[in-house]
Amino acid sequence: MEEIRGHVLAGYQAVYDADLKGYFDSIPHSQLLACLRARVVDRTVLQLIRMWLEAPVVERKEGQGGGSRWSRPKKGTPQGGVASPLLANLYLHWFDALFHGRQGPARTADVKLVRYADDFVALAKQMGTETIEFIESRVEGKFQLEINREKTRVVDLREPGASLDFLGYTFRYDRDRKGRDKSYLNVFPSKKAVQRERDQLREMTNSHQCFKPIPTLIGELNRHLKGWANYFSFGYPTGVYWEIDWFVRSRLIQHLQRRSQRPYHPPPGEAWYTHLKRLGLVCLARPSESGTAHA
Repeated sequence: MEEIRGHVLAGYQAVYDADLKGYFDSIPHSQLLACLRARVVDRTVLQLIRMWLEAPVVERKEGQGGGSRWSRPKKGTPQGGVASPLLANLYLHWFDALFHGRQGPARTADVKLVRYADDFVALAKQMGTETIEFIESRVEGKFQLEINREKTRVVDLREPGASLDFLGYTFRYDRDRKGRDKSYLNVFPSKKAVQRERDQLREMTNSHQCFKPIPTLIGELNRHLKGWANYFSFGYPTGVYWEIDWFVRSRLIQHLQRRSQRPYHPPPGEAWYTHLKRLGLVCLARPSESGTAHA
């Protein structure tokens, strides 16, 4: 995130935002093993990885007679495999090398590349067609991957309202908060990331959780909220923190009222905010005011 912000502030505001279609399922084994041989010389390890990649897949046939059929995949890394993220990252490492090579856009057009696994963006002061052609021809030609044209786009952050979403964050130029005649680069959790968090909190406080003691439930919520806030602590997340605080409190109030046959109310003279704080619920926007009983 810091790397993208640094490039944007330095004037690299034309962005090629790439999206690879089914990346983990489409990595060709022959190409991947060739990349591995450039880094690993132990034949036993290479053979073990090959056997793991080509482990047969057994599918049961439906209908009368039953039976099953098996096949050996020639593409992709096993879903959920412990080594899949490492192998997938290693495969695109060679794309990084081409991009920064003698004929790559990093040298010929001063384009910056930022990549995390299969998510990557190219940033330039002016995005030329040569750069786009280089990326797409190498990714789909040499690396035999597929670019999702519907989701891949070129965005110019200098245009009003233009934004870039990357790894759950949104980068966008907004008007100065103090009313000055200039803009600043705002970095905050994206709408999709916030919606996913709301969905997760909704699931953690639904009617199926009524069997849990309140201290246990609040402890789980606190651990989840702290982990989410730690990841989304970059940039200017305070406004989103307030939104999540309000949402989790409203959900917890509904949960407390649902789990009892009698209406649940805070003690006389105590507001809901104070009551939930006393129960130990954290406050992302005001960490110093968070409860500590079950945090």
